[in-house]
Amino acid sequence: MEEAAGERSNLAGVRHILLVLSGKGGVGKSTVSTELALSLRHSGKKVGILDVDLCGPSIPRMFRVQDNDVHQCDSGWVPVFADQDKSISLMSIGFLLEKPDDAVVWRGPKKNALIKQFVADVAWGDLDFLIVDTPPGTSDEHISTVEALRPYKPLGAILVTTPQAVSVGDVRRELTFCKKTGLRVLGIVENMSGFVCPHCSECTNIFSKGGGEELAKHAGVPFLGSVPLDPQLSQSLEEGRDFIREFPKSSAFPALTHIAQQILDGTLQQSS
Repeated sequence: MEEAAGERSNLAGVRHILLVLSGKGGVGKSTVSTELALSLRHSGKKVGILDVDLCGPSIPRMFRVQDNDVHQCDSGWVPVFADQDKSISLMSIGFLLEKPDDAVVWRGPKKNALIKQFVADVAWGDLDFLIVDTPPGTSDEHISTVEALRPYKPLGAILVTTPQAVSVGDVRRELTFCKKTGLRVLGIVENMSGFVCPHCSECTNIFSKGGGEELAKHAGVPFLGSVPLDPQLSQSLEEGRDFIREFPKSSAFPALTHIAQQILDGTLQQSS
């Protein structure tokens, strides 16, 4: 990655930056960010997650590192490592709060200043991928994130939706946001796409089905896959366990690993 300024940037060692977006809250952006990071790690990649959801930081808990502290070094903030191999590194406002239940009651300018500080002052070192987990919407935080990352040429954005029409409508607005800000859309993921019974393997479409795929077709962007509701996935996120390693027979496993493989294939095609 090219350096954005004359001096070496903290993002100079990051090969690919991708954002996880959605116009809707509660669709599973942090879930997709977490499982994408784990899938890429199991493919031999070094991954970082930058959690810019300042009012609802979920990433620390999903990796069971919510009690860890951020330390300073000469280059800035040292990210929190999720494993002994230091193959997944994390930064979130969740590590900076005195108490985990503290609310972040900030106006836009203060949020924007912290996002810029996260982009500039976290010493990521060498990473294959930096995944940016964003809050819902198309507001100040998103504009600040995209503008701060623009000099580092992000790979693009993954948009997450659930199948029902109200969610798909909000994600359609996120597509407009990406177009207006010049952010490439890597594809759409349909999360919570059916529930596969763990006893009989029958799939029930609780929230309907196919809205994400239809939106991708209409918008002319790739459809990366459908991730079913899976109790094992929910349990692993609650307990901070490695779903990709522990539940290879789960109904959600092939969908999540296929999404990661498409991202890997896309970067290979781009570099060739």
